[in-house]
Amino acid sequence: MSEWIHVLLAQPTTLVVGRIVLSSFFVIAGIFGIFNFDVIVAEMQTAKLPAPQAFAFATIATQLLGSALLITNFAGLAWLGAGVLGGFTLLCIPLGHPFWLYAEPRRTVDFQIALEHIALTGGLLLAAVASQR
Repeated sequence: MSEWIHVLLAQPTTLVVGRIVLSSFFVIAGIFGIFNFDVIVAEMQTAKLPAPQAFAFATIATQLLGSALLITNFAGLAWLGAGVLGGFTLLCIPLGHPFWLYAEPRRTVDFQIALEHIALTGGLLLAAVASQR
């Protein structure tokens, strides 16, 4: 490995920047949800979840608190933030993107979103592992 790459990857700030980038989707979505709560409630209604306002609140809280733990590693809990975000992301597949229920072209679109969710969860798993080292 090139020496400068090794030096860059060994910097503690590189890990923090990586955590910020990894969680940016959740931070942006959570902030959007605060200012557009009715939109999030409508998403919960579309997914046919009971108590859509409670689920909307829980979604926003999960996105923001999980991201905060992941980014800051508060009390060594970056692994928990990554785990919460990973679990949330995987739950979004059957609740929000059940591609197996749809006809084309929606099936392919939601399948691609599901694959993105799985890949993002892999990144969160790696972040959890990295937080323990």
